[in-house]
Amino acid sequence: MIKAAFIQFAPYLGDLNKNIVLLDKLIDKSKSADLLVLPELANSGYNFNSKEQAFQLAESINNSKFIRFLHDKCRRHDLYIVSGFNEIDNGKLYNSAVLIGPNGYIGKYRKVHLFLNEKNIFSRGNLGFPVFDIGFCKIGMLVCFDHFFPEAWRILALKGAEVICHPSNLITKFAQKTVPVHALLNRVFVITADRIGKEKELEFTGKSIIVNTVGEILYQAHEDAEEIGIIEIDPEISKDKMITPGNHILNDRIPEEYSELM
Repeated sequence: MIKAAFIQFAPYLGDLNKNIVLLDKLIDKSKSADLLVLPELANSGYNFNSKEQAFQLAESINNSKFIRFLHDKCRRHDLYIVSGFNEIDNGKLYNSAVLIGPNGYIGKYRKVHLFLNEKNIFSRGNLGFPVFDIGFCKIGMLVCFDHFFPEAWRILALKGAEVICHPSNLITKFAQKTVPVHALLNRVFVITADRIGKEKELEFTGKSIIVNTVGEILYQAHEDAEEIGIIEIDPEISKDKMITPGNHILNDRIPEEYSELM
């Protein structure tokens, strides 16, 4: 068993230092967790005034105050953190999720399915859908709007993901409906860490969730409150893909019949 967790909060748009001060206290309150998920773009905020502002607020993986901060918290509390991250690399911006552990940076995912104005700011993710083995579970990552695309979930399941971490800045309430379905269809646990508050015209939905492998919501946050959710899960359960004694959710696929998807 491990303790899976999220932090639901309102990042400050354009103020990395304030976000670090706020998260410093919230992560300390979450220190009993083994795996902790933070919202999308937790280092920078979301609703930028311009692409230029997004560039000014971005950091590179190798020279990031935010990642150094997360590493320090992971080291102190012996935990793993997945966080949304405004990433700059070779002159391009990516809406990324990073995985940090007690020994430092482990890996990242770059958001593939860009939403609304993100298309004018970020480059589409170019790393595919990686899975990371951290010992007590195998982790996949998706970011916010990715939740609408079943192909992404299935690829992660086929690669052995047991827990899918889903940093989000949701402005619709659809994910609270779709995520449990994807968890069921792929027999994986999901941690969706949403944010709260407003940025200009956008109002975020909160209601972060932790979902089990049969689509049951184990924990759901409130709509408009800063909140920490922690609950025990057993990642080993996700290895059981049997629906009936004669039906395996992955082995029963017939890929040659799905060519029309291409």
